[in-house]
Amino acid sequence: MAIEATVCLIRRDGQLLLQEKAKGLFGGGKWDGPGGKMMPRESAAQCIVREVAEETGLTVLEPVLHGSLVVFFGPGKEPDWIVHVFSASRFTGELHPSLEGHLRWFAEGQLPYDRMWPSDRFWLPQMLDGSLDGKPFEARLWFDEAGEVLLHQRLVIS
Repeated sequence: MAIEATVCLIRRDGQLLLQEKAKGLFGGGKWDGPGGKMMPRESAAQCIVREVAEETGLTVLEPVLHGSLVVFFGPGKEPDWIVHVFSASRFTGELHPSLEGHLRWFAEGQLPYDRMWPSDRFWLPQMLDGSLDGKPFEARLWFDEAGEVLLHQRLVIS
């Protein structure tokens, strides 16, 4: 059974807030949006508000669900992760890092793709440039077992 999780792309004045996941954690050393695993009986919307608050100190207001990442590690027929992708441009609170990792604002045109998940180059630019606005998407992503090499990808836009 796939692990369900969330990720939030927090945007401000042409910048995107990313977190460098702490070594030893899943995705350690990679820059990614804040987010994490859903708890039992928690909706994806509840999860993203909770995870962002825990990892950044910010409370996102009206997060928008854009789609999902269906992730396979290795040759399995069932996905290992289903990640619900949100964005938010309204938030309150003061930014502070957590044990999850270091936080930094990046210009949207200068994201550190070489230190992000290899699949981010595939779907993230389209989401940020607005070409997916109002069109829910599903990115199906097949990685090697270590999660370092993207073997195949497919983007389905509804």
